[in-house]
Amino acid sequence: MQNQNSISPEALRIQGVWAAAVTPRRETGHQIDIAATLDLLDFLADTGVDGLSILGSTGEFIHFDFEERIHLLKFSLKRTKKRVLPCVTHSTIDGTVALAEAAMQYGAAAVLALPPYYFRYGAEEIRRFYLTLLDLLPAGTPVFLYNIPFFASALPIDLACELLATGAFAGIKDSSGDQEYCRRLLEVKKTQPFTLIIGNDALYAAGRRAGADAVVSGVAGAFPEMMSALEAAVRSGDETKITHWNGRLAEAIHWLDRFPVPMALRRAAHLRGFKTAAMALPMNGAFDEFDRWFPAFLDRTREEAAMRS
Repeated sequence: MQNQNSISPEALRIQGVWAAAVTPRRETGHQIDIAATLDLLDFLADTGVDGLSILGSTGEFIHFDFEERIHLLKFSLKRTKKRVLPCVTHSTIDGTVALAEAAMQYGAAAVLALPPYYFRYGAEEIRRFYLTLLDLLPAGTPVFLYNIPFFASALPIDLACELLATGAFAGIKDSSGDQEYCRRLLEVKKTQPFTLIIGNDALYAAGRRAGADAVVSGVAGAFPEMMSALEAAVRSGDETKITHWNGRLAEAIHWLDRFPVPMALRRAAHLRGFKTAAMALPMNGAFDEFDRWFPAFLDRTREEAAMRS
């Protein structure tokens, strides 16, 4: 049954690589450094990615208060040349509604919404949350389900398929890394079109080739050239290039996964010359080996991306 809030995936045009940006903080305290964040978004927008995503898990939204998030939404959405897909997750439904309304008012392409985080919720509570969210937002607001069970209540696959089958949601960002979960979503997509966004970089190429539309990529926030090159290889069907860039991506993930998310991505942005300030937790000396690996990998990646583009 089609919901009156039915969303056209064609109208969204969310495809390819959307870079998930870290959120720089001020040198002291925990406030967002707006200027540094805008500098980073400007850089990412100029590297060939298809869009940007802010204030998600990579953007550490949980560290920032409501007013700061609204402030960043306003400035980043007015500033960037690329379309932006922000996360509007809040620990309450009222907060999620207010953030979503602000994001759409300032020009977001759509919004990502996790189930409320920290406390664990079951399938019925999650169903009620998402359906109530649609009821409280203006008709036609493009809302993406967001499944990232590492950090929040898991969105059960049966419930995800049920909600997507209504046609009321723009799609889903699945960051579970579960191949069977992705396969089930692709089955539903055959009969009820929606936008499927891969949120786990390791599954991107396989998912994209199987029918997924896009990736919201933390790796692209550090190595946008690499993810754009992989996307170009997937679009052209060049198996040699796909294999090459998947290998380079696996190496990057190997190093990034040595640290809690998204500490290594923040460090990578810092090493690329962006002011990201302190980590959420002290990490003195932890990045010494990473810092030695990073420059050569970055130089090789940029050179290869330039040659293979």
